[in-house]
Amino acid sequence: MPPASPDWSQIVAPSIDDFDLMARDAYSELPAQFRRLCDGLIIHVEDFPDDETLREMDCETEFDLLGLFRGRGLAQGAATAQSGQFPNMVWLYRRPILDFWADQEDTLGAIITHVLVHEIGHHFGLSDADMEAIEKARR
Repeated sequence: MPPASPDWSQIVAPSIDDFDLMARDAYSELPAQFRRLCDGLIIHVEDFPDDETLREMDCETEFDLLGLFRGRGLAQGAATAQSGQFPNMVWLYRRPILDFWADQEDTLGAIITHVLVHEIGHHFGLSDADMEAIEKARR
């Protein structure tokens, strides 16, 4: 007998709070040496980037940006915070990520991890190969 089909009428898209939990879990599973690059990282989840960010990043639509890193880490010589300096932050944009996920075979958790690693990794000049190794090294 084939397995019963799921009740699709009860399935909803993950909320911002769900995304926040998924992102924090993904970040906590990354190798410690990678997380140290952004000691004290703050993760924000929003539905879309704000208009200023869209202009700054030269986006054509609000779906063009999956995530964004802002801040300075140890690689930029910020071992201690300077007065007036904001903490390291990553923004994850829920709706663009969900839209991207709809066309992929990867799990949503894998995509969230990928966006986190790439936002942090590109900021610190890591190669794509370095970031792929970090993703594979998850606990």
